[in-house]
Amino acid sequence: MARRIAVRRSPIHGSGVFAVQDIPAGTTLLEYRGRRLSHEEGDLIYGDNHAGGHTFLFTLNERWLIDANVSGNAARWINHSCAPNCQALLVESAQPGSEFDRVYIETLRAVKSGEELAYDYGIDLGVKPTAKLRKIWACRCGAPECTGTLIKSWPK
Repeated sequence: MARRIAVRRSPIHGSGVFAVQDIPAGTTLLEYRGRRLSHEEGDLIYGDNHAGGHTFLFTLNERWLIDANVSGNAARWINHSCAPNCQALLVESAQPGSEFDRVYIETLRAVKSGEELAYDYGIDLGVKPTAKLRKIWACRCGAPECTGTLIKSWPK
């Protein structure tokens, strides 16, 4: 099978993942991989740091995270966009709230060769974002419909 994606420098932020061939809509590209941590372990290792503005942690469920800092793959380099061409799909295991749940990245629409892959991170910090947090978690996607932030929800 021909290689479909490659990691390289991104105009959005740092490294990014790009299509190296045309990819049809609805194509599962790869799994978001990394070590499994409980939320408590993640807080012990990384703290409850909202001020970082950068993370390779992906929430699986109410108990587990994927930490792509350790044993991660190319999926960790897929950037955020307010006009995404991909989505993250959670596939739950037979056991609810399990560390065996998985996340796959799938195209939402046809992607042309050379186009950067991106999905909406939908970040929820669990706190109402201040102007400072909105700046730290600023979106750089450049889409006409850009919201200006990666933060999507917070307690009212």
